[in-house]
Amino acid sequence: MSTYLPTLKQLQYLVALHEHGHFGRAAEASFVSQSTLSAGIRELESLLGVTLVERSRRVVRFTALGNQVVEKAHRVLREAEELADLVQAAGKPLAGQLRMSVIPTIAPFLLPRFLPRIRKERPELELFLREETSHDAVESLQHGRVDCVLLALPFNTGEVDSAHISDDPLYVAFPKDDPRDPPESVPASMIDDGRLLLLEDGHCLKDHALAACNRPELRGSTTMIGTSLHTLVQMVDNGLGLTMLPAMAVEAGILNGTDVVARPLKSKSASREIALIWRKNSPRREDFELLAEELRAG
Repeated sequence: MSTYLPTLKQLQYLVALHEHGHFGRAAEASFVSQSTLSAGIRELESLLGVTLVERSRRVVRFTALGNQVVEKAHRVLREAEELADLVQAAGKPLAGQLRMSVIPTIAPFLLPRFLPRIRKERPELELFLREETSHDAVESLQHGRVDCVLLALPFNTGEVDSAHISDDPLYVAFPKDDPRDPPESVPASMIDDGRLLLLEDGHCLKDHALAACNRPELRGSTTMIGTSLHTLVQMVDNGLGLTMLPAMAVEAGILNGTDVVARPLKSKSASREIALIWRKNSPRREDFELLAEELRAG
């Protein structure tokens, strides 16, 4: 066995460089200087006696072995995180640091209600938030960059544990002067090909909306150009089409100041499930279940 082993800090630097593909951005994400991060990776290479990263003025390229080491480093760092979680779980419930990713179609509508109350009721909890699409958030969870994720199901999350927060119905949003004057509950058959505006790829709400309509032809004709729900609302307000919105966005006032009307979508699957997920068998399960209770309280 080697007398000298890589440090967790060296592995963190290597993983950060792999993730960002740039020494400066990796150093910034690691809260160290570029020279410190570069020196740490060189020390790791010297310790292992191999080249992990090919450096040039413009390109950072990992060797084949470097990519394998990064994959292993992810697992080592995740185990280290879980060790720290195990110790922390033995202390006070829902206290200390907790990192949570939230998807963009939930964050601006749920967090403003949730955060002031959690700060007041759980003053010993240090909650770090990052907003990411579902795919990136699940990847962050699996790589140990976050402890839990607040997202909408169904979505392929892999092997995780979860807690149900709420059901979030879908609404059809259209200009108030729509000539067809949609009924109080809008059937999917009334959605015109080519008029439906949805979020760009990467947002699970797009898939939830299309699945709720159960009209395969919409997937090919949909104009998926919105980068946020607020952008879609402005497009509808300016007569560019119609869109679908989650109930939490409507209830949070996303239509305020517009001439957009929203009515429930009439469909057997016209809702998404809001859930909190975390790595399977995490020692902080009790914390996540308590956090889920806090989220349910609104």
